[in-house]
Amino acid sequence: MSHKIIHTKKEYEAALERMEQIFHAEIGTTEGEEANMLSLLIKDYEDIHYPIDKPDPLAAGN
Repeated sequence: MSHKIIHTKKEYEAALERMEQIFHAEIGTTEGEEANMLSLLIKDYEDIHYPIDKPDPLAAGN
């Protein structure tokens, strides 16, 4: 299965669904490589659309 950059929420949800199906694939297998690629594509989409700010060091110490 070929994958491309995730642009829409629908594509993101489809990628998450596929990742759930192949999550435990063994490294070095076709599905393992697909899981690796999907994880990178999903992370990229999440970094853009669901950013997590770094904590304020002063607030984190309280």
